[in-house]
Amino acid sequence: MMDNNNFAFSGVTFEEMTFLQQAVTGLTENQMKMFQMMYSGKRKKESDVQLYSILGMFFCPGLQRFILGQVGMGILYLFTGGLCIIGSIMDIVNHKKLTFEYNKEKAFECYQMAKMSA
Repeated sequence: MMDNNNFAFSGVTFEEMTFLQQAVTGLTENQMKMFQMMYSGKRKKESDVQLYSILGMFFCPGLQRFILGQVGMGILYLFTGGLCIIGSIMDIVNHKKLTFEYNKEKAFECYQMAKMSA
């Protein structure tokens, strides 16, 4: 059984930790170390995404979407002024959900790469 210290990333939430514990079942010790190394470099913190959302609202609409790898939405926000600022406000409010969805996607990618390693 995994112990919670395995996922002592900066800014990790209980929801993310629970997801990670379920997601990495079946990995060997070496695969687990590889997963942690890859995932720690790819994941985003909620506080960072919130900051990007605020900066995106006032300086560069869509910044948070570019940072989260959603280039199409970032371009749309850029050319529409953050969808007339309403989209930017929604992103500030929903920054936790945006971050969790991004981190889940990156966890899946890291799991697949770790699983393929020997």
